Amino acid sequence: MSEIAEAPKPLTTPIPGPAADPGLDAWRELPIQQQPDWRGTDEHARAVDELSSLPPLVFAGEVDVLRQRLAEAARGKAFLLQGGDCAETFDGATADKISARVKTILQMAVVLTYGASMPVIKMGRMAGQFAKPRSSNTETRDGVTLPAFRGDIVNGFEFTEESRRHDPSRMVRAYHTAASTLNLIRAFTQGGFADLRLVHQWNQGFSANPAYKQYESLAAEIDRAVRFMDACGADFDALKRTEFFAAHEALLLDYERSLTRTDSRTGLPYDTSGHFLWIGERTRQLDSAHVDFLSRVRNPIGVKLGPTTSGDDALALIDKLDPNREPGRLTFITRMGAKNIRENLPSLVEKVTASGAEVLWVTDPMHGNTVTSANGYKTRRFDDVMDEVRGFFEVHDALGTVAGGLHVEMTGDDVAECLGGADPIREEQFDDLYESLCDPRLNHRQSLEMAFLVSGALAARGPRS
Repeated sequence: MSEIAEAPKPLTTPIPGPAADPGLDAWRELPIQQQPDWRGTDEHARAVDELSSLPPLVFAGEVDVLRQRLAEAARGKAFLLQGGDCAETFDGATADKISARVKTILQMAVVLTYGASMPVIKMGRMAGQFAKPRSSNTETRDGVTLPAFRGDIVNGFEFTEESRRHDPSRMVRAYHTAASTLNLIRAFTQGGFADLRLVHQWNQGFSANPAYKQYESLAAEIDRAVRFMDACGADFDALKRTEFFAAHEALLLDYERSLTRTDSRTGLPYDTSGHFLWIGERTRQLDSAHVDFLSRVRNPIGVKLGPTTSGDDALALIDKLDPNREPGRLTFITRMGAKNIRENLPSLVEKVTASGAEVLWVTDPMHGNTVTSANGYKTRRFDDVMDEVRGFFEVHDALGTVAGGLHVEMTGDDVAECLGGADPIREEQFDDLYESLCDPRLNHRQSLEMAFLVSGALAARGPRS
């Protein structure tokens, strides 16, 4: 693959769509990276105009509830579980795949809730995770150079000139795919699928993996507790449904700005493409368009912090994104790598804590541990992933701060993309079972195994008073 640096540049071409707002549109004059080359075309104007007129995907009241939940997690009274695909695809938005992913997240949440005796905030990398940053603008195969694949919202994965063309109409398809996904998620989580009295059924059809056997034992304990509550005349309404929030990286600012709406209650702007939005390691520059735009919307915001992040970097991001020090507003998602977490994270946490800022600390143990297998696949070793998780907890335990959440790329499908686990995935399985178009994900067995290991760390820490 060719490594051509992408020069950041402001967007100066007049933009169709929502009425210009001096605040919300200040990002257009700032350096911006990782954007398609479709501006100024009639196709682009039509797509932006259509998106600007469509109903919101999420609602301001839901976003406000999430902010309250994240504030509890920052204080150690809840835990954030954020999981889903590296990059969603349009073809992958089927009922079976969505239900499998939701079911796996629900299983993980049950394990964490029961083991840690605290609420778990369930959030999917779903219904919007269609764009991906790339290290190069182009990809070369057999002497042919084409634009890099930037996710289904921008272009296609197939290596042809037509497929790799940046097509703004894909933003509209992304909206409708996200709407369908959210519709299914709401049906699953509010219509009985998430009823805690059905925890045994969530495991049907799974193999005799050690993690599943452990899950069945836990499900039996929950059954006994539910029967006891039933005998006491308990009201089970709270067990029948659950909150589930949608999140994605706010990478494609044409899409995000077009779906920003002013709340009629407060007169404040909300990006209604998702409940929670994050800024990636490649786009978190303080003077960049991404940081400026997300500083102006009311959604809870996350920022990915890699191993080169300094304490001063973190404080500057806090001042820009959370100047009022609002609990639940800002989440730092650390992606250090297993080799760096214990050395690099402590000074960062110490400096932020000393400033008095109350951010939520979450670990992303996936992105810092990517390697290439002997047979040429991008992969991660489960042991490395879990070592970073352990390091994350060790650092926070030593400092007396809150390890508040877990952010993982995972799927509910039976794929082979990450090596190892109790029922180990081997390199030779990749040829038949590797499905991701971008980064490797934990499969459902590995995800559940991770939940039990994290549950043990949470149980040892105990809930904060």
